Amino acid sequence: MFRIHALPISPFEPLFAMDDEELAARDIRRVVADGPHAYPCRVSLRDAEVGESLLLLPFTHHDVASPYRASGAIYVRERAIGAAPAVDEVPEQLRRRVLSVRAYGGDGMMRIADVTDGKDLAPTIGRFFDRADVEYLHVHYAKYGCYASSVTRAR
Repeated sequence: MFRIHALPISPFEPLFAMDDEELAARDIRRVVADGPHAYPCRVSLRDAEVGESLLLLPFTHHDVASPYRASGAIYVRERAIGAAPAVDEVPEQLRRRVLSVRAYGGDGMMRIADVTDGKDLAPTIGRFFDRADVEYLHVHYAKYGCYASSVTRAR
């Protein structure tokens, strides 16, 4: 049993009130979705609709004291409502993409990784959590390598 976690909206909300110059000073860009299934929001775990406003910003998604500390670009929809997937639920946004899954121990060190079709994410998660040395997972979009979400064992 597992749970996929979206990012909370609260750290991003103040950014939407900033003008483009203020955003640029923080390496953030305001963008408008110009195609379907091309702008995956990490808060709602839904793709932006065409014409929807988002922020493209740098985000430290693996803030650990190890060589695997990592950050990268993410999208956040302007009117995103935080997702809370149920136990063992894989959101459509993930099911429609090729994914890279990375498993980490409690020390922030990577234990195993694999690439999977999003439709096969649940069995991949189960296989990784069968290992006692795996504490949590990070899912990335395989094509661009961007962070998508974290996964923990459901308690």
